[in-house]
Amino acid sequence: MPQQQRKTPLSASLLALSIVSGSALAGVTQDVEDTLNFYHYGKNGAVKFDLNTRWENVDQDRGTQKTANAVTSRLRAGLLSPVFHGIQGYAEYEGNLAMVDDYNSTRNNNTRYSTIADPEKSELNQLWLSYAGIPDTLIKGGRQRIKFDDDRFIGNVGWRQMETTFDSVLVTHNNQQLFGLTVNAGYIGNVQTFTATNERIEAPILNVNYKVGDYGNLVGYGYWLNYTERENYEKSSETYGLRMTNFQKPGDTLKLSDNYGVVYTAEWGHQEDYGHGPTKYSVDRLNLMGGLTAYNLTFQGAIEQLDGKGLNKTFDTPLGTNHAFQGWADIFLVTPRNGIRDVFGTMIGTFDRGEVILTGTYHNFSDDTGQLKYGDEWDFSALKKFGKHYSVLAKYAYYSADNYNAADTFTNTDTQKIWLQGNISF
Repeated sequence: MPQQQRKTPLSASLLALSIVSGSALAGVTQDVEDTLNFYHYGKNGAVKFDLNTRWENVDQDRGTQKTANAVTSRLRAGLLSPVFHGIQGYAEYEGNLAMVDDYNSTRNNNTRYSTIADPEKSELNQLWLSYAGIPDTLIKGGRQRIKFDDDRFIGNVGWRQMETTFDSVLVTHNNQQLFGLTVNAGYIGNVQTFTATNERIEAPILNVNYKVGDYGNLVGYGYWLNYTERENYEKSSETYGLRMTNFQKPGDTLKLSDNYGVVYTAEWGHQEDYGHGPTKYSVDRLNLMGGLTAYNLTFQGAIEQLDGKGLNKTFDTPLGTNHAFQGWADIFLVTPRNGIRDVFGTMIGTFDRGEVILTGTYHNFSDDTGQLKYGDEWDFSALKKFGKHYSVLAKYAYYSADNYNAADTFTNTDTQKIWLQGNISF
């Protein structure tokens, strides 16, 4: 079991936020909203502001790494212009301050500590122009946040303090005549990663989403990722898939009655080598989930399987928000060479009109045949919102490794992670 945790003080702002009630904040919040939003000839513009303060602790029982502690505050500040003849622009700064830096950020050379991938960096996070002068269509070009579906393939890695954004062109068409059809087509030329590095890429992307009445959303997608720098060649791939789901967030359900409903996801994907990728391979992904909602509770059972056929022959999602999948301990951010089968169950409770969300998940991990056991994981979180703009979060993950002779030795490390976080966002 991980060693006894040492106590780390949170910042004063995080502590204060956790004890202030939503009603006490109401007056101040309205003043802030009025100050940050402005009008020009009847068109909205705004100053955007997001402050996220977090304590993270990582304790691992193997290797030479010391227990990591990080207290970080990340600020995003942006300016959204009013709309002028269908044109709108946005510029956003992002900076992360490490107030306690006993951790390996991947950029600070503190390799004696376990990894917490939140480097102390600052950057231009977004800079884009959009045009909405064509009916039902938005064209956006520049450095921007892109999130498709559940972020498994294209996402901003929003859990980390510094997010991933894309130098890209994205065209979004919402077809009003064909009800519920949304087409996203684009091209990515550079990835600014959540560790504040840049990766050159040539990547056409396509995501087509059709709302099937009250039954859910049918999605077809294709992502062609061609990394153009030699050190990243192996991440190149082409991926195709189909997805049908009615569960995007807690509360989504296909109602059976006033108090009961069902949730589901059925998804299949196929991936092959592409572009500069030097290794020939062909693998599949299966993602199935079924569940029941009862009053304010949701119960889910699921399986996600990513195939692996050896070194550099695995189903990978290098542009996805991978923290949200296969356990919050982040043991499987990269698919093991023998693939992975994740069988898991989740319970979600929403209370206080959706302002309190409690989540618990159990994972059982093995290779893609189910014969080679990797380990188990328990994940828990408690989120409290104070209106639209304030929140506090407590989160815990514990991965327990099975003992086996594996080529991927990282799966053999018991890992415990603890987070406490406060957020203010306008």
